[in-house]
Amino acid sequence: MADDGDPNRPAAPGTRPEAVAGRTAEAVDALVELWVSAGQSVVPRLSAHQLKALRAVGHRPELTLTGLAERVGIALPAASRLCDRLEAAGLLQRVPHPGNRRALLLLLTPQGKKILTETAERRSALLAAVLDGMTPLQRLAFEDGLRAFQRARHASSTDLPPGA
Repeated sequence: MADDGDPNRPAAPGTRPEAVAGRTAEAVDALVELWVSAGQSVVPRLSAHQLKALRAVGHRPELTLTGLAERVGIALPAASRLCDRLEAAGLLQRVPHPGNRRALLLLLTPQGKKILTETAERRSALLAAVLDGMTPLQRLAFEDGLRAFQRARHASSTDLPPGA
């Protein structure tokens, strides 16, 4: 679709979704590198899956192992091993579920909460350093583009795998 909103007018070659998707994928790769590096700069070093698991547990206080597996998009045995490692590192604990004797709730330890806070601060600092290299107008355009992407994603009927 052209910038003027005319659905009958062909899009300029560089603005077709396929072309923009390719360029966006390269930018996302750089962002993912930045994101992952923040998790590896804390002690203990955490993988992207470990950080994703900690964030899921931190955002959902009633999360069970099954819920974590679904949120992270991994199989139940892999989620159990992931929790084993996080628990051994002192970042997560499993406690009996008050309403289901067969289930365990996952909770962050104080150290787990601290790691999440440090990682979020590190991510923000790294991102701010990159954004500092952009003009104010470019930063606004970037932010507007991300919001438009979020709206389009939520309106899309595209099915993504669990945890995506």
